[in-house]
Amino acid sequence: MPDTAARSATGRSAAGPAATALEVRDLHAGYGRATVLHGVSLQVARGEIVSVIGSNGAGKSTLVQTVAGLLPARAGEILLDGEGVTGATAQMRARRGVVLVPEGRRLFGELTVGENIRLGRRAARGRSDDDPVADLLDAFPVVRERWNQQSGLLSGGQQQMVALTRAAASRPRYLLLDEPSLGLSPALTLEVFRLVRLVAERTGAGVVLVEQMADQALRLASRAYVLEQGRVVASGEAGELRRSDAVRKAYLGG
Repeated sequence: MPDTAARSATGRSAAGPAATALEVRDLHAGYGRATVLHGVSLQVARGEIVSVIGSNGAGKSTLVQTVAGLLPARAGEILLDGEGVTGATAQMRARRGVVLVPEGRRLFGELTVGENIRLGRRAARGRSDDDPVADLLDAFPVVRERWNQQSGLLSGGQQQMVALTRAAASRPRYLLLDEPSLGLSPALTLEVFRLVRLVAERTGAGVVLVEQMADQALRLASRAYVLEQGRVVASGEAGELRRSDAVRKAYLGG
């Protein structure tokens, strides 16, 4: 993709490193002999929504899986509120509030909606006494209506809402969302994105939103990063990137 005015050499916001931020510095990661990420840097502050867009195979899912601890970093650093967690296990990161909602939701299909969400509450013990679930159920009553229904019987959109509510119940400090719109209609995608915004506002979590629906992701986020072949090729204010001719031609259909 051609250079844009929003290009950033480091991938950091103009404000620089923050004490209360999830920061990735010069990250390299991959699978087997293949290196997928080549020096990726980004940061997300608490309460901020940051989108990561790019074509299939750009390394978006690899990025959030590495940040969550499901893949080891081959080089670089991952810092959580100024403290290095590069060598920490996924369980340790989750206990410190790094929560991943993976592609495909991965609910416990045999459990009810309520049971899935209670698992999220259990994971939050020791982090906060605040429980955002009631507010989310008021805003999205379809989740409350399905409370005693088996999760595996829900539609894809309903499952995504349950997955996001379960993640919010765990009181995340940083929420990593991997393709939450996957398989959803445009109307359901808008509803899911509305829930993402509410979760960020209600929990104060920093959100990293990995998305193929680039236009909607850029509308939702305050800042964004563009990945190509495992490298950050542009970053900046989401609105500025959305108006960029290069970004529009490459990812927004002209």
